[in-house]
Amino acid sequence: MIIDCHGHYTTAPAELQKFRDLQIAGLENHLDVALTEQKPISDDQIRQSLENAQLKLQRARGTDLTIFSPRASAMAHHIGNETTSRRWTQACNDLIHRVCGLYPDNFVGVCQLPQSPAAAPAMSAFELERCVKELGFIGCNLNPDPSGGYWTSPPLTDRHWYPLYEKMVELDVPAMVHVSSSCNPNFHATGAHYINADTTAFMQFLTSDLFKDFPTLRFIIPHGGGAVPYHWGRYRGLAQDLKRPPLEELLLKNVFFDTCVYHLPGIELLLKVIPVENILFGSEMVGAVRGVDPQTGQYFDDTKRYLEALNLSDAERYKIFEGNARAVYPRLAAKLDKGRAPAAAAPER
Repeated sequence: MIIDCHGHYTTAPAELQKFRDLQIAGLENHLDVALTEQKPISDDQIRQSLENAQLKLQRARGTDLTIFSPRASAMAHHIGNETTSRRWTQACNDLIHRVCGLYPDNFVGVCQLPQSPAAAPAMSAFELERCVKELGFIGCNLNPDPSGGYWTSPPLTDRHWYPLYEKMVELDVPAMVHVSSSCNPNFHATGAHYINADTTAFMQFLTSDLFKDFPTLRFIIPHGGGAVPYHWGRYRGLAQDLKRPPLEELLLKNVFFDTCVYHLPGIELLLKVIPVENILFGSEMVGAVRGVDPQTGQYFDDTKRYLEALNLSDAERYKIFEGNARAVYPRLAAKLDKGRAPAAAAPER
């Protein structure tokens, strides 16, 4: 099985964005628009939004299951207040739940959190619990910067975040560290802000003892880890200078990376410096980069092609495409194995 750990509902029906526009317009008059104001979305509209997009690409590229979450750039936690975010988040998560109900063999849900610059992470824990226990989701996306590019929140290693981490540990679910839109003109959202956040989160983890407090807490840093693999020697050296343990000991039991890197040399580098046990296949297809690479004639975000071009063993392929996702997302493994014979063990390396 090939599991894509990084998918967003970027093609959601227009009614979802119309509700968001209504929310934003209401803010000008100090109104919190109720969820009941959202126009109905039919099952056929959901099918139409996926059949010629994510599902078509799944079939064409030979992937099986996508870990699916709301559109990252639309989370926009900086807009409005905590109530605004809570209602928008619920609308987005409920729609993901419907997608997974219509296509249970193709999608499994990961939730957006109702973050807001002034909101306590404990409030996000309530939505996480609802999504996991009631909707069957297997993880969450965690925005380390709800301010939208101005970084007003404490670092991810601060106790500010601990109530959410406690709930993640209790539910045994990971978080993908994923910022949203940038309202800071210095940082292009997908070209700068996303990569900055990936790199920043890693450095925050490196300088803390977070995983002593939460030894089973798990994070996926997307987009190949931002600048981290390219500067792996810098981070090893910084850890050494700061009298931190080696990175393998300090972080790599808890921090993982996806393969949303859109050229072969980048994938090769990722595999050279990051242990295969810490890499999950991801593509973020129909995401930030949707075009065809004129040098190859293939889509930039068809990351499976890059991996297939590498001389990987069967054991390495299994880990990247399936085994590591099962380990990082235990609730996914339980879903896949429900009513089936036990999954085959990974081949020996």
